[in-house]
Amino acid sequence: MSTTAITQRRVATNGIELNIAEQGEGPLVLLLHGFPESWYSWRHQFAPLAAAGFHAVAPDMRGYGRSDRPAAIDAYNQVEVVNDIIGLIPALGYETAVVIGHDWGAPTAWSTALHHPDRVTAVGALSVPFTPRPEHAPMATMRAVFKDTFFYQLYFQTPGVAEAEFEKDLRTALRKFLYLGSGNADLSGLKPKPADADLLSDLPDPAVLPPWLTEADLDFYTAEFTRSGMRGPLNYYRNHDLTWELTKGCPTQIQQPAMFVAGDRDGVILMAADALKKLPERVPNLLINELLPGIGHWTQQEAPAAVNARILDFLGRVG
Repeated sequence: MSTTAITQRRVATNGIELNIAEQGEGPLVLLLHGFPESWYSWRHQFAPLAAAGFHAVAPDMRGYGRSDRPAAIDAYNQVEVVNDIIGLIPALGYETAVVIGHDWGAPTAWSTALHHPDRVTAVGALSVPFTPRPEHAPMATMRAVFKDTFFYQLYFQTPGVAEAEFEKDLRTALRKFLYLGSGNADLSGLKPKPADADLLSDLPDPAVLPPWLTEADLDFYTAEFTRSGMRGPLNYYRNHDLTWELTKGCPTQIQQPAMFVAGDRDGVILMAADALKKLPERVPNLLINELLPGIGHWTQQEAPAAVNARILDFLGRVG
């Protein structure tokens, strides 16, 4: 897909600069990517949003691509990441925005709406449903659930370990990881492994890329992570407990008009089944709540036409 109409620039916000990709004029729609991605994961959304009269803006989140990469691990807690996004709104000349996120961008989008209702008029999320702040610190819960079994988020906790594994061969690592999460993956050969295993060595490496991911797309992602490294992106996972500590007493419901879309083959949906079930009570103004058949984790890349239709429907309803 051509991205020639998309322009990029760096914008100051929250004490750092974020690289943004943008297209169109009109009300502001912020598109927040996840791991391990970039603004480019929204490449199929820019033209339709611009054609519908919106200003579509997708930042490289802090630590990614051409955005700043703070050195400190704790600089990647969700309070700081949310402040990056909230700061973009006036920096781009607006008072309010609609914020839509995928993967890590989804909890960030939910949190912008939760903590800044004066700035976020409507919120959308792909893949990750809203979950209120838990009663107990998340890392202890995670360790209790998985015990002696490998879980990628626990593997990501020790600085340098996952970085080294990914950066040894970024292109192969990204190909395996993106395929793993897709609706195209055959995971029948995967079995539980011990906690001290690595992430990538036993993952299937597709001989042919799935139809939604081209060699040029993989080239782009590989170049971005060659430039930025993996430390910043992995640091998001190292701040679960700090974010939890910093958000004590926060609201437990999203009040703005909201949309949620995910693939029914998304592993996150399997893990978050309870959150999905409770979503309508936690987000009472949920206008769209839909699972797309046959689609995996990379929602807006695997099913761009379906996702674009839902986003435009949602934006039409919220004005």
